[in-house]
Formats: sequence, structure tokens, C-alpha cells
Amino acid sequence: MSRPTRRQVLHGSAAALAGAALAAPVAFADTAAARPVDGHGQAAGDGPSGGHEMPEPFDEMYEGRHIQGWPADEEGAQSGGRNSSGAHAGHHADQAGPHDGMDFVVRIDNDDLHVMRNADGTWISLVNHYETFTTPRALARAAVRELQGADLVPVVTG
Repeated sequence: MSRPTRRQVLHGSAAALAGAALAAPVAFADTAAARPVDGHGQAAGDGPSGGHEMPEPFDEMYEGRHIQGWPADEEGAQSGGRNSSGAHAGHHADQAGPHDGMDFVVRIDNDDLHVMRNADGTWISLVNHYETFTTPRALARAAVRELQGADLVPVVTG
């Protein structure tokens, strides 16, 4: 039996390395280290409902900015209540409100931060669109850090 040449060893090593590189993301995808972590060390998906229950409202000062968040269906309680007809103050029952289609409202210094919930229960915003967070509070705090004191510019649609 003859000894392998350097070329054969290099080809074999390259093939093995390529196979390992392609298999690693599949093996790593379902580990706890691959799931996003919020500011309290709880990984997404942990908890009684797999990370899909509505987060708790919050209202706090963070790094000198006022951040607030609440479920969108509780908007009347946060924005001045309901008018006498039972519709939210500021718009009629047949008109779309500013938060229709959103699960959760997040504000920084009373300006809306558009947030979206991913299918896995994590949250993203227009400020941190490629970074996921397990709670809107963690998302709002990260947006404050990212803004570095700049004002939040409202999203205009239509």
C-alpha cells in the first residue's frame, strides 16, 4: 500500500472541513446558545407558553429617555381614554388608528417605535431590524442605546 500524497491529504482535509462547516449550523440551531436572550438572561421560548404570551406593560426612564410599552388593545387606557361613544379618543370607530395591526405599542419620549413580533415570539424594531429581542422592554432599551440621543423619526405611510 502506498502512502498518500500531500495533494490527497489536502483534498481530504478540505472536504472534511467543508462538511463540518456545512453541518455546524444545523447542529447549533436548536441549542440554548442559539436562542436570543433578553436583559434578564431568559432565552426566547422559555416560560409557560413558549415565549408567545403578551409581555407586561412598562413605563420607565432609561438612560435619560422615557420608554413606554403596552398591548395595542389597551391603547385607550394609555392615550387618554375613550370618548363618550366608546371609540378610542382621537379617531372614529370606522377609521384605522395609528396602532392597528400591531400587537404591542412602544414609545420613546412619546414617539412611536414601530415593533414587530416574529413567528418565534421574538421582537424586532425599525431601529434594530436585524437583532431580535425576547421582550419589547429589552427592544426599547436597545433602541435607546442605538439612537445615542437622536430623536426617533416617525414612520410615514400612505
